[in-house]
Amino acid sequence: MNRAADVALAGSALVLASPLLALAALAIKLEDGGPVLYRQTRVGRDGVDFELLKLRTMVVGAETMGAGLSVNRGDTRITRTGRVLRKLSLDELPQLWNVVRGEMSVIGPRPTLRYQVEEYDERQRHRLDVKPGITGWAQVNGRASLPWADRIELDVWYVEHRSALVDLRILARTPFVLFTGTYKGETGGWKSEP
Repeated sequence: MNRAADVALAGSALVLASPLLALAALAIKLEDGGPVLYRQTRVGRDGVDFELLKLRTMVVGAETMGAGLSVNRGDTRITRTGRVLRKLSLDELPQLWNVVRGEMSVIGPRPTLRYQVEEYDERQRHRLDVKPGITGWAQVNGRASLPWADRIELDVWYVEHRSALVDLRILARTPFVLFTGTYKGETGGWKSEP
């Protein structure tokens, strides 16, 4: 049932988002002529690697410059187009294809890098018991404004308490977070995305 819902939601969203994807692709290409998509190996369910797709928001070769794989507020490697795409979370739209392919789910913990997974303790590894998602409990309760450990804790809470009701709550909150960058979530207080 979850897989069918994922394919239906992701497929419909891809169709609806196709004009936005086309405009974003054109803007990225016109800005610096580099590739439109950015591919990065992330860790999925049961610790299996997969290739995550994103619209490229940084200069070509950014992972070998400055802070490497880390992205900080005001990072100079982010392109002008990239700033807009990141602010509106449009850079994540190609991950709908990851959902259609079965590597991700619409809802679940955000997929992380291998070096981050290697730092998980035994409890935190339960984060890998489900497919990673485009949106999740941590995203609607603070996103990147939360310390890393808090985000992991929220994701583990989701894995332990996931249900159709929790998923519906996440889906209902996601548009608000996307368009405002904030949500007064379960963790208390207003949170904002850097």
